[in-house]
Amino acid sequence: MSTSAPGPDALRILLLGGTAESARKAAECGLSVVNVDKPALFEPAAKEHCAQTHLIDYQDIGLITALAGALHQHAPFTRVLSQTEAGPLVAGHLTTALGLAGNGVDVTRVLHDKLALRGLLNTRGLGRVAVRRGTTFEALRDFVAHHGGAVVKPTMGSGSLAVRKVRSPGEAAEAWDWLASFGVRDFMVEELLIGPELSVESFSVAGRHSVLAITGKDNGDGVVALGHVVPAELSQDEASAVAALTCRMLDAVGLIEGPAHTEVILTADGPRVVESHNRCAGGHINELVAMVYGVDLERLTYRLALPAPVTVPEPAADGAAAVRFLTPPAGRVESVEGVDEARAADGVVRVEVKAEPGQDVRPLHWSEDRSGVVMVRAENSSAAARGARRVAESIKIRTKPSEQEPPTTMGELLAAADEVLDPFAQGQ
Repeated sequence: MSTSAPGPDALRILLLGGTAESARKAAECGLSVVNVDKPALFEPAAKEHCAQTHLIDYQDIGLITALAGALHQHAPFTRVLSQTEAGPLVAGHLTTALGLAGNGVDVTRVLHDKLALRGLLNTRGLGRVAVRRGTTFEALRDFVAHHGGAVVKPTMGSGSLAVRKVRSPGEAAEAWDWLASFGVRDFMVEELLIGPELSVESFSVAGRHSVLAITGKDNGDGVVALGHVVPAELSQDEASAVAALTCRMLDAVGLIEGPAHTEVILTADGPRVVESHNRCAGGHINELVAMVYGVDLERLTYRLALPAPVTVPEPAADGAAAVRFLTPPAGRVESVEGVDEARAADGVVRVEVKAEPGQDVRPLHWSEDRSGVVMVRAENSSAAARGARRVAESIKIRTKPSEQEPPTTMGELLAAADEVLDPFAQGQ
């Protein structure tokens, strides 16, 4: 059964970067969706669920502010929402500009600016982590020597783009050269945290935060996620400490409502927040949460725009689920084998392979460079993670060195993804 857009009397939301699936969910909640998306990223199937569609670059702040203001004056919105990587900051700006309920720009700006968030957490004493803005090579080398390791990363960004671990002073020079070659000019340096990596999937209503799931993350030796499992394998005390810190962080930020995806490292001294975003998690985590806990955080978000109060359900896990990403060696794809067998394997929910013969696989610089995913359900977290890894390893994507090097600078990758780090700084 197809879902058409609700009638003209339905409450309206402005959706930035709405996919066909996200627009469908909003329409199924009874909302009239005005979707603004970038022409290069627009999914034509989304139109079926939208009252209006506008194809512009919603990161052009002047243009989107003028458009949203005119649309709101003609027929008011109840919320401005976005589930994309790039959209929440702009949604916060429009929420403030239009005087709507929700998370305003002061909230979304702090969550978008990793250095600002770290400064806030350190000031509030919420798991202090040493940090400084990147300045000189000597400063980086001395920071690594003093703290025994560091992470360098842009102050704004997503998908682990241009993030690098520096494990010893001897690696500082190589990291500095890499930053320059990758085109990173505005970056931060913070101490290297050691311990299991997690993410916390929460939902807030009227400033009250509920943790619905804690996700276990496997990044291997790097920074790009290779796999996720829900729920994470934690003791009750560990889970309670992680949830408590997350809620205190969201209080400090001033998050009012909606989903948050918070990355955490469980160190020997307790949990430490890495970063947080006021959107649903990427990397299929929202699907894992829906499978295990029966809660679709994206659908729950759209219910905020309706008059009825939103009640966040108490989480109760039904088994476990995991994803494993396909990360073949960089190069030109020669063959892809084992996909049909993988789809037929026990517990497999989904197999997606983006790589095809003749295509180029880029080096694994960020999450956009992954070549596919395997999703598995099982009776517990350990079995789900093992199953996803086993099935992913059964898919053979063979590559050979490419004749032409793929784009590797940060600017080129951002252009390929049609994203800017700070839309407010464009043209300055």
